[in-house]
Amino acid sequence: MTEIPLSPQGGSGARTWRRLKKNPIVALAVTALTFIALAALLAPWIAPYDPYETALRLRLKPPSGAHWLGTDSQGRDMLTRLLFGARTTLMLGLSGVVFGALVGGSIGLIAAFYRRLDNLLMRVIDVMLSFPSILFGLALAAMMGPGLDSLILAIGLSIMPGIARISRGAALSVMAQDYMDGGRAIGLPDRILMTRYLLANAFAPILTYTTLAFGDAVLLAASLGFLGLGLQPPTAELGSIAAEGRAFLFIAPHVSSAASALIFIIVLSVNLLGDALRDASDRRAA
Repeated sequence: MTEIPLSPQGGSGARTWRRLKKNPIVALAVTALTFIALAALLAPWIAPYDPYETALRLRLKPPSGAHWLGTDSQGRDMLTRLLFGARTTLMLGLSGVVFGALVGGSIGLIAAFYRRLDNLLMRVIDVMLSFPSILFGLALAAMMGPGLDSLILAIGLSIMPGIARISRGAALSVMAQDYMDGGRAIGLPDRILMTRYLLANAFAPILTYTTLAFGDAVLLAASLGFLGLGLQPPTAELGSIAAEGRAFLFIAPHVSSAASALIFIIVLSVNLLGDALRDASDRRAA
């Protein structure tokens, strides 16, 4: 039986890693994401103030030595609010993309492996893909109402169809390989074929697309918060922080601009990393 071709020419993973190390954009994106993620993770210990303590006498103060990024409409420290807001937004995006990847990846693999289910599953996915992810997420969030579980479900289901389609395409190319026929010929159970053969060889493109989908998940989480469908105040979340500052754009632009800039940096860094990962894992590249 033909073995799984996971390591041609020293390993596709090693080749991808070598290409990534040569790309300066990857280092910049990883540095930005690592810094933001660590700051958000350590927010309870490094934040200079309480994120929910109001001080109306300090409302809408510009950046100063005491408040590096100024204060919001309730007199709360903006740096502290951004640290906790990034923590919430990243958690929502990560939870949503993990849920979407597990469901979408499983649907794609099942559709490719059990061809009798392919038409039914893909027609359902096509219907879901006919709606823009942002509109689909808004509709789901509006129907399920505010709350952590409903938000994660809405974000995950919004990005799931794209992951399912990519997963199916990658799995179909693996199903055409000789080692899949060889595994079936010697009577390997479906569980072994799907995990050790199918998933193992289709994992790279699924991971690449999932990385890109994380940026979409973060943007969707922030958009829901901006439109008032995310976690409710006073919970710190980047989208809701940006929305709170809309009424004060001309007198205190730092409230919205700081949160919007942080969302931009996160999404841009994730997209740059995903693009670099896709290019590095392309076997046709020199």
